[in-house]
Amino acid sequence: MALESPKKRVAIFGSTGSIGTQALDVIRSNKDLFEVEILTAHTNEELLIAQSLEFNPNAVVIGDPAKYEKVKQALSSADTKVFAGEQALEEAADFDTYDIMIAAIVGFAGLKPTLKAVEKGKVIALANKETLVVAGDIVMQKAIEFRSPIIPVDSEHSAIFQCLVGESRNPIERIILTASGGPFLGKKPNFLVNVKRDHALQHPNWSMGAKISVDSATLMNKGLEMIEAKWLFNLNPNQIEVVIHSQSVIHSMVQFEDGSMKAQMGLPDMKLPIQYALGFPKRIKNDFPRLNFKRYPNLSFEEPDYKTFRNLSLAIEALQCGGNKACVMNAANEIAVWAFLKNRIGFLDITAMVEKTMNAIKFIEKPTLQEYFDSDGEARNFAASLIKL
Repeated sequence: MALESPKKRVAIFGSTGSIGTQALDVIRSNKDLFEVEILTAHTNEELLIAQSLEFNPNAVVIGDPAKYEKVKQALSSADTKVFAGEQALEEAADFDTYDIMIAAIVGFAGLKPTLKAVEKGKVIALANKETLVVAGDIVMQKAIEFRSPIIPVDSEHSAIFQCLVGESRNPIERIILTASGGPFLGKKPNFLVNVKRDHALQHPNWSMGAKISVDSATLMNKGLEMIEAKWLFNLNPNQIEVVIHSQSVIHSMVQFEDGSMKAQMGLPDMKLPIQYALGFPKRIKNDFPRLNFKRYPNLSFEEPDYKTFRNLSLAIEALQCGGNKACVMNAANEIAVWAFLKNRIGFLDITAMVEKTMNAIKFIEKPTLQEYFDSDGEARNFAASLIKL
């Protein structure tokens, strides 16, 4: 009689965010397949404690050291080890005790622990697109060197990944990333100048965290995805296109050299790509709602409005320039989005801040990892200086 396969041990870096909580939903429904080994959060200690009490991980990390004692006290009766601080994130990523990392820390902060996991040869379920936007050349080279499989969790990149299964000998002619257009599809600058925080967070199709919701509203998210796709699938910038598809049913497409096109379709639900990444190469049965074509009699496609949503144009510029340009753009965008969410700047000011920062920071054609970190810091400082007191 064959022995059952051991459970996959999962480390969720960013467990209290949108991706992290949905990943735990998937694990909760498949406890015979997965067990939680590590959970990390930045500041949401209450949810981290609740998750830890339910899933009993080997270790948890709270990013904010001021929350350490509270978390440690709350978990004192459990077997869970508690750590705190940025360095502890890297140390936890260096553990041997997990099989797959869900890299779901938002923004640049996810780069160091993800790199550490790559250097350990771990499977990476990558939900943090900024890791490849900032230092894609270094991350992918290390992934090859240390034989660390990277399985994308973003719905668009998961779609491309799924379309390419079984196609390793067939060159890609182009990929088409679909974009919903966000909550302001069809709007012009005279409308956008008055947009407030709450408006930008109301995405029509997806339930996401605040930062990615704003990025979707500005179309920066799609620009970041273009850069991520370059590194994930070893593409040239001219092989990557974006099309507005407001229904969010087709998650992305691949066209091959014979003109044939594959598309991955489904309802807009992030649990699908999360589950696919966790279970790969096997698909896991679930009871998620199914796509009913009768409810979608029309699927529409249109060109993005590059003039109004100039963040997408800036991202394409960074994609074509290479070097540290995307790193600088990402850093400026993170500061700008933070300022917008704090009601310190207007919606259109996000693009202005990003553009000014990209023009101000020295371009480095082939940065070292340290130069990426330096560029990130310089860009953040410059962008912050643009915020009116």
